[in-house]
Amino acid sequence: MAKKTHKIALRPTKAQRHWFSSQCGYARVAYNYAVSQHRADDSLSWKQINSRFNAIKYKDYNWTREQDQRAALFGIKHLGEAITRHNKGQNDKPKFKKRGYRDSYSTDPNTTEIEGKRIRLPKIGWVKMFEALRFAGEIICVTISRTAHRWFVSITVETGTPNNPRDTRGYPVVGIDVGINTLATLSDGTKYDNLRPLKRYERKIKRANRSLSKKQFLSNNWKKAKQKLARLHYRVACIREDAHHKASTEIVNNASVICVETLKVTNLLKNRKLAKALSDTALGGFLSKLERKAEKFSIHIEKADQFYASSKTCSNCGHKKKDLTLSERTYQCSVCQYQEDRDINAAINLRNLAAGHAESINACG
Repeated sequence: MAKKTHKIALRPTKAQRHWFSSQCGYARVAYNYAVSQHRADDSLSWKQINSRFNAIKYKDYNWTREQDQRAALFGIKHLGEAITRHNKGQNDKPKFKKRGYRDSYSTDPNTTEIEGKRIRLPKIGWVKMFEALRFAGEIICVTISRTAHRWFVSITVETGTPNNPRDTRGYPVVGIDVGINTLATLSDGTKYDNLRPLKRYERKIKRANRSLSKKQFLSNNWKKAKQKLARLHYRVACIREDAHHKASTEIVNNASVICVETLKVTNLLKNRKLAKALSDTALGGFLSKLERKAEKFSIHIEKADQFYASSKTCSNCGHKKKDLTLSERTYQCSVCQYQEDRDINAAINLRNLAAGHAESINACG
C-alpha cells in the first residue's frame, strides 16, 4: 500500500514556537545520550538505550518532566535506524547533534488530530497550518521541523490504496540532457531554464555573511543577523525546488519512457571552475525528483551508461566526435554535415537509446 507524506508550513504563535524549540532540544539531548551509550557499548539496541535514558532522565534532566516524552523516544529510535543504515553501508557513523542545526522532533501519530487547516499535537493543542492535508488515511508519522524562520509539519499517511499506473499509450519516449546553462533539454527541443537562484542572491548573501561576522558571537544582534542569512538561503532553496518540481512534473505527465544520463555529481564537483554552478543547479536533486515521480506512475526510466558519449555522438549517422569542447554549443558532424544544438543532439541520442530498450522489452513480452 502507498505511503504518502505531505510537508505543510505552520502558523504557530510565539508560545508554540518556543514549545517546538524545547521539544527539538529534548530530542537532541536524548539522541546525543544514545550516541554516547552506543559508542561505549555498540552491542546495545535502541530499546535498551531508551530504558537506560528513562531511568535517569528525571534525575539528571529534571526539566524533561514537562516535555513531550515521545520526542525523546523517537530521537533514540532514529539513532537505531541510523545505526542500521550505517551497518548496511548506506551512511556514515552517527555523530552528535548540534544545537540549532536541523532542528526537528517526532511525536505520537495516534494522538494527533487534523481538522481542515489545523493540527492538534500532544501537550500543545491546536496549531494553524497554511494548507489542509492532501491525503486521506491513517496517520503513521508526524515530524515537526524548522527551516530558517519557518516551522513545518511532515505528515506521513497510509492511504490504503496502491499506486495506480497511468496509461501512457500515445505519449512519446523522451530523452533528457541536463546541464548548467539549461536545467533540462528534451529530445523534442523543449528546454527548461536553469534559474540559478544562488547567483541571483549571491550579493545579498555576501552582505549578510559580512554583517554576521562583525557581530559579537551569540549576542542578540548576532542572532538577528544569522536569522536574516538563513532566510536568504531558504529563499534560494525554495526557488530552486519550485523550478525542479514544475519541470519534473511536466516531463512525467507527457512521457511513456524517459532516458537520463548517469551522473556522478560528487566527481563533477571536484572541478573547481564548475563546482559553484553545479551546486546552484542541484542536478542530483532534480533527477531524484524525476525518478520518484516516474515511479509513482510506473513510468520506466532508462539510465544511460556513465561513459555513454551522448554529446559527442551524432544523432543522425552515429559518428562519434573525438574532441568536443564545452564552448561548442552547436554540434556539427564531420561525416554527414548534420548540425544541431549540442544539448538537443545529446537528448535525441538518449531518446534513441531508450526507444531501443523499450522495443526489446516489448519483443520479450
